[in-house]
Amino acid sequence: MRVETTRHTVGGLVQTAGVVQRPEVSQDWIRRLDIVFESLPESYRERAWVGHRWRVGQATIAHVFGGEDQQFRIVFRAELAEVMAFEHLGPRYFRAGWGDNVVGIILEESSDWAELAEMLTESYCLQAPARLAELTGLQKSTTTP
Repeated sequence: MRVETTRHTVGGLVQTAGVVQRPEVSQDWIRRLDIVFESLPESYRERAWVGHRWRVGQATIAHVFGGEDQQFRIVFRAELAEVMAFEHLGPRYFRAGWGDNVVGIILEESSDWAELAEMLTESYCLQAPARLAELTGLQKSTTTP
C-alpha cells in the first residue's frame, strides 16, 4: 500500500498526515473495456474523479478505479433482481453504497471478461435512451429507474 506523507504547519505546530494513494488502472484493462464500449452507440470514455468512466449522454454506464485498499473495482448499473443476487455472490461482487441499482466487481487478471462485457452491455441498455438501447438487440428494462 502506498502512503504519501504530507506535512503542513498549523498554528506554529508541524502536522503530518498520511494519504493512501490509489493505484492507476492498467492501460491494458482500459483498452479491454474500450473494446466493449466501442460497440455501444454513442458511448464514450472520460477521466473521472478517480479512474475512468464510460458514459452515454450524461449517464454513467460504468466506472473503473483503483481503491485505497489497492484493489481494482468496476461499478455499473444492473436490473433490480440482479442487484439482490450481487449481494450474495461472494466477496468479488458487491452492491455499491449509492443508487438503487449500482453494483460492482473486484477486477483481477483472472476476471471473466466475457461475463463482464455482458453486464456492461446490460448497464448500457439501462442508461441509454431507448432508441440507442434498441440498437444492441437487447430489451431495455422498464423495471429499473
